[in-house]
Amino acid sequence: MFAFLLSVLEKPNDYDLQSLRLCIAGGAPTPVELMQVFEEKYKIIILEGDGPTETSPVAYVNPPELRKLGSVGPPLNGVWVKIVDDADRELTAGEIGEICIKGPNVMQGYLKRPEATAEAIKDGWFYTGDMGKVDEDGYVYILDRKKDMIIVGGLNVYPREIEDCLLRHPRVAEAAVIGIPEELRGEVPLALVVLKAGATTTAEELILYCRRTLANFKCPRQVIFVDSLPKTATGKIDKKQLRKQYNVINQGS
Repeated sequence: MFAFLLSVLEKPNDYDLQSLRLCIAGGAPTPVELMQVFEEKYKIIILEGDGPTETSPVAYVNPPELRKLGSVGPPLNGVWVKIVDDADRELTAGEIGEICIKGPNVMQGYLKRPEATAEAIKDGWFYTGDMGKVDEDGYVYILDRKKDMIIVGGLNVYPREIEDCLLRHPRVAEAAVIGIPEELRGEVPLALVVLKAGATTTAEELILYCRRTLANFKCPRQVIFVDSLPKTATGKIDKKQLRKQYNVINQGS
């Protein structure tokens, strides 16, 4: 939404925004660079928060006076958060694992789906499927969905990190990264990119751009330019559809 507003509201002075004190972002990660550009242009701060539908649906949010860019904030009062590894061991501050939430906001379960409920809720903790970390101050950072993580030669790659890098390129409007099969490394990143109106660039230029700031194994091996990206009913990029469409691109090659 903020990218859309930046693209259509060319002259902020043409609109009376005095009554708008702040904006709330949630539901999908908001790139820090986008927030900074929006705030500089409109002089309105963005507070990022988040929480799965199963947590009613907010679990953490940045306080206006103590926000941290890139974080979705600390847990709400009465809500607990922990980070666990694949062996269900609780991790310490800064370590990356699955985000789990406990509190009165957590659902009782999925209707008539006891097996799904038992898998999602263990000892009162809801396992979100989000990969992230908590800092020393208790602020939560969401890196990506666990199911979206790409494993390149045994190394974990989070698509959001690549997407954020691509979105910093001045000609890129939207970007989505998925893993596609590769015989040697198991998976490699594929980037689907929508360019800004009238902009031109090449796949090679974007890959080189990523290599300036990302480790080589994190950089997309291919870039495909598309007119648009599929969206879900809530406006999120539909990666399930993208994987269905592109996950055979390397097979047989």
